[in-house]
Amino acid sequence: MSEAQKQCHFCTNNAKIINYKDSELLRKYMTPQARIMPKRRSGVCAKHQRILARAIKRARTMGLVPFTIR
Repeated sequence: MSEAQKQCHFCTNNAKIINYKDSELLRKYMTPQARIMPKRRSGVCAKHQRILARAIKRARTMGLVPFTIR
């Protein structure tokens, strides 16, 4: 891994789960238009990107984070 690439936040902190109820963490990985940030921009590995996307979608369904922002 080169120095220019970002290190996965969840791998470095040894996070076992990504909780959909933690809306502040989820908003960090969303664009200002409330879209899910791509992994090349967020620096998250593929495994955690899938888990993160699933958590954001669950939080949207529960009403914790918005689908869109006008």
